[in-house]
Amino acid sequence: MKAKLCRRPALKILRMNVDDDRRRICPTAGRGQPCPRETKRQGTALNRADTTVRAPNLILLILFISLAGSRSLAAPFSEWQQRQAFDVVTPGLVKLALPAATLDALRPGLDDLRIADPAGNEMAVFIERTAPEVPAVQPVKSIQSTLRPGTTTLLIETGVASAIDALALESPDRDFIKAVRVEGSQDGQNFTLLAEGVPVFRQAGVSELTIRLPAGPRPWLRLTLDDQRSRPVAFTGARALTAKSVDPPKELVPAAIKSREDADGETRLVLDLGAANLTVAALEFDTPEGLFQREVVVRVPEVTGDEIREIEVMRGTIYSINLGASTAARKLTLAVERQVFSGELIVVIRNFDSPPLTLPALRVTRRPVFAMFQARESGTHFLYVGNRQCPAPRYDLAPLAEQLKRTSGAMLVPGVLEPNPRFRPSETLAGLADFGAALDTNPWRFRKSVQIAKPGPQLLELDLEALSRARDDLADLRLVRDGKQVPYLIQRTSITRALTPNAAPSNDPKQPRLSRWKLTLAQPNLPLTRLECRARTPLFQRHIRLWEEVADGRGGKFARELGNADWSRTTDSKELSFIVTLHARPRSDILFLETDNGDNPPLELENFRLFLSVTRLLFKAAEAPALYYGNPSAMMPRYDLSLVAHKLLASDKALAALGTEETLRKEGWAEGGPLTGVRGWIFWGVLVLVVGGLMAVIARLLPKPPATGEGDARGEG
Repeated sequence: MKAKLCRRPALKILRMNVDDDRRRICPTAGRGQPCPRETKRQGTALNRADTTVRAPNLILLILFISLAGSRSLAAPFSEWQQRQAFDVVTPGLVKLALPAATLDALRPGLDDLRIADPAGNEMAVFIERTAPEVPAVQPVKSIQSTLRPGTTTLLIETGVASAIDALALESPDRDFIKAVRVEGSQDGQNFTLLAEGVPVFRQAGVSELTIRLPAGPRPWLRLTLDDQRSRPVAFTGARALTAKSVDPPKELVPAAIKSREDADGETRLVLDLGAANLTVAALEFDTPEGLFQREVVVRVPEVTGDEIREIEVMRGTIYSINLGASTAARKLTLAVERQVFSGELIVVIRNFDSPPLTLPALRVTRRPVFAMFQARESGTHFLYVGNRQCPAPRYDLAPLAEQLKRTSGAMLVPGVLEPNPRFRPSETLAGLADFGAALDTNPWRFRKSVQIAKPGPQLLELDLEALSRARDDLADLRLVRDGKQVPYLIQRTSITRALTPNAAPSNDPKQPRLSRWKLTLAQPNLPLTRLECRARTPLFQRHIRLWEEVADGRGGKFARELGNADWSRTTDSKELSFIVTLHARPRSDILFLETDNGDNPPLELENFRLFLSVTRLLFKAAEAPALYYGNPSAMMPRYDLSLVAHKLLASDKALAALGTEETLRKEGWAEGGPLTGVRGWIFWGVLVLVVGGLMAVIARLLPKPPATGEGDARGEG
């Protein structure tokens, strides 16, 4: 049998050595029994050792002993593509700051990072990701509100002994904006000014009710709200946020605005961070505008299965508000605190009916990442990166994570990334293959050529024809070149495209109370998400319904509802577009929007627009493939491309385009939708003939009844 190696914790090894010393032979004790005097002396030493365990020096000793069990043989590192050299002057604990280029070359989990000593031995590494502590939230002990002419005073007893750096107010009111003066006190009698003109507001679904304070103990707080220009607001509660520890360091990222789209009441910015796997700390908007308020949504593209979706990571509000002649407030920084795998950050600014903001620049900061290890000797060490196939290492450093974060060591920065001279690609390295399995394209009905500008990673947006004729789940999409499939990923984005339908009144004379509009689209079966329109009527309250007329499979038709909403407008309402969100995908190219006017004048609507989400395909191609679609029986493809999806998503992609549609084969008379029109007449006619023929055959096979004369003759006999 093979002997099993037993790994013991370093501290336990120290205790065993002390126990062995206790068992020395003593003349006054029996054989093998511990000596009383030696036991007392060693016990004192052990107590000292227990006390020293908490000291940083012994932490380094424990770390050094734990690293003694790491690999002692030189590793070849032939499967790592790049390396960085750095010099260790003195053996000991080393803290290595990882540059953005190093993080970009690593896998998202940073689990292909390796460090080798001058002899080529692999070192155990601990990855430290800096992040701010989450503040504790505690309801305040009491809050008293006092109304005075032109002001509202809130006297708050926090009941929190520790330091406070923020106060979050609670209010049931929906639409308000107030300037607040904040004062603090230790005894509830003598107050000191802490902040002046701090805005708190809630408008158009956007709110900012958190007041930032200088960190410190705040047993009492007094808030004075300015009511001179608006009615008083009720505040029913508050929560105290305890002060954080020292904010971890941040570094400026040389981010650039890769693209900007101003459409549909939104500004969509795609930021190029310059590297992947960065932990974005905050965004700072640089704008010269002095009066605005915008909701901001931050998204990151992430791989989910075989698709790339935009995942929302945070939302907040930026504003610049003038609260009086001498009081103004600006908030232009949003905390993100999220690792971005792709190297791109998507920022959506909700403008609604306001003009887009002027943004000359947008600053991004990131949290640094460190690699910590115990250097056994001085000399040139190497950091290896870029191995997509290696398993994640398993080092026994997790129990020491908190101690290592509080321990100081020599701070180093590795050199420039360079190709690894020992690199030999593994035979199992898949990479980005151009071809997949062969495909029989006979069952597919439509094809479009794909036009590419240059070889390499491609980004292809599906047009209306492809979206209309493909399956709803896009399982029948295939990219084919030379009879073989080209692997791809589906990217479902938050981008929307506006379609302007042909709108015309379609009132029913039999129902004079109804106002109805007929909306005709260029294609049926489009993945529409919402309908927008405007009203010329100044005062109304209506229930709006959007529906379509579809066949029921028996030659008839029925109304299929797609969405509905309530819409009201008063003389004080702002001129905003009305939105109906679709909860079902339309099947036809004709939609109906209607409302019951009751005993009121007919509602007048205009500026109809329908919106659909943009869907893209990501793939790699050296030559132009063709896009096949229109096969209801096709199964969802499964490609190994998902293994390197992060690399494809982070790469620079060329924009591909679709050509003219080709019809490969006509739809069979029994394929497609319900059997209506000519197809229905043919089906029912054939069915009648078949049933009639079967009835004639059955009638001939049945026995004939006896003649009347023969029955009477047998009866008389």
